[in-house]
Amino acid sequence: MAAYWDRAGKVWVEQQALLDRLYQPIAEAVVERASLANGEKVLDIGCGAGATTFAAAWRTGPTGRAVGADISNALLEEARRRAGQDGIEGVEFLHADAQTYGFEPSYDALVSRFGVMFFPDPVAAFANLRRAAKPGRGPTFASWRGLEDNAISQVPLTAAAPFLPATTTVFEKDAPGRFGLADPDRTRRILEEAGWRDVSIEPLDEPTPVTFDELMTMSLRVGPLNPALAKADEALRGRVREAVAKALEPYVENGFARMNSACWLVSAKA
Repeated sequence: MAAYWDRAGKVWVEQQALLDRLYQPIAEAVVERASLANGEKVLDIGCGAGATTFAAAWRTGPTGRAVGADISNALLEEARRRAGQDGIEGVEFLHADAQTYGFEPSYDALVSRFGVMFFPDPVAAFANLRRAAKPGRGPTFASWRGLEDNAISQVPLTAAAPFLPATTTVFEKDAPGRFGLADPDRTRRILEEAGWRDVSIEPLDEPTPVTFDELMTMSLRVGPLNPALAKADEALRGRVREAVAKALEPYVENGFARMNSACWLVSAKA
């Protein structure tokens, strides 16, 4: 996973402005549900380039602290750069594998926007995170629902499958990855086995309006096809681009594609 995010992190840095715009409503939904208060200390798991960390810092005020943890050095460097450039105070960033890192048991809340689906051993990871939370507090996170609920991922993957058959196995059910917590029953079992209680899981659907060019970027550069296309020659990449563009055309009207980001909004207590 560290090797994957060393590469993927650079792509996410490249596309950070687009990703932040698309997923801002989801980050806001997470921090809103977490009920953060002035002066609290918050851990953002899989913080990426810091968007959710910054949102949490705004909620906790000048006397609070928002700590972002991520496994990707590239994303952490970008998060630190943005914090310095924008003069954002009350934040810090840790290079840490949240499954094993020894966090201080001092956090009033844990939050995450799409950062908790990648653990090789999710029970061990959430047990480790439980030790970081104060009694009665816990995580609030967004994770993707299934591939079948997310056309923005499914349509490009299906279109490319005849050219890149290996991509059909990119998202094995229950495997670490984008849809690793798509099954709500499994997510509940993981959290309860890790020692969390009062688990709440509810659907979160947010519109993802993008231009056609942005949709193609999300599909080919950020989405599930990126790892396979990185190894393809230009002729094959061209055939895949053509097939994906044709498959996405029905979703575009007046230059924009309007697709939902179909997620789960999950919370629990220690």
